[in-house]
Amino acid sequence: MKKAVMISALSAAVLTLFATAANAENAAATAEASPWMLRVRAVHLAPADKSDPIAGAGVADRLGVSEKTIPEVDISYFFTPNISAELVLTYPQKHDVTLDGKRIGSFKHLPPTLLAQYHFLPEAQFNPYVGAGVNYTRISSVNLLGGAGSLENSSTGLALQAGFDYKVDRHWSFNVDVKKVQIRSDVYISGAKASAVKVDPLMIGVGAGYRF
Repeated sequence: MKKAVMISALSAAVLTLFATAANAENAAATAEASPWMLRVRAVHLAPADKSDPIAGAGVADRLGVSEKTIPEVDISYFFTPNISAELVLTYPQKHDVTLDGKRIGSFKHLPPTLLAQYHFLPEAQFNPYVGAGVNYTRISSVNLLGGAGSLENSSTGLALQAGFDYKVDRHWSFNVDVKKVQIRSDVYISGAKASAVKVDPLMIGVGAGYRF
């Protein structure tokens, strides 16, 4: 009987020791988590397609910008478990431009965006967040109306964001992200301003994150 009691006591002590060590390891891992996080997303960009009527044309004449799915790389730095900054990057993207549904040319844009984020549940498996920041878009390779049309070279506007990370393990997570970005440009034909276009895309992304 005494031997059974001793074995039980020893087993309990060993289990307690292992549990304590595991908890200490988990706490250390959390405490030593890197402030850097990298996400890779596939993002569908859906422009708002709003513009002023073309000067001198019919009232119904409106400019449109094509939808596109693009790759996106995002670098985040966590100042605290709840607060981070995210830099959104891609490479120059080409879009077709239409006038009342008819293609009239194309342009490229490079839209880096910097956002401040608040993460509601940083220690939970499901961690939603919101963000707000600024977008700077560089417009290039403009070819409209056989060279007669042009756009402003750049656009600066606001950006809003909401999304969540779903932790798979200590490093990896599944990410869903939605952004609304303000991208606008004046349109010139033969050097004279003819319209103003609001691209203002809704960007819906799905991807993976890695916390270093």
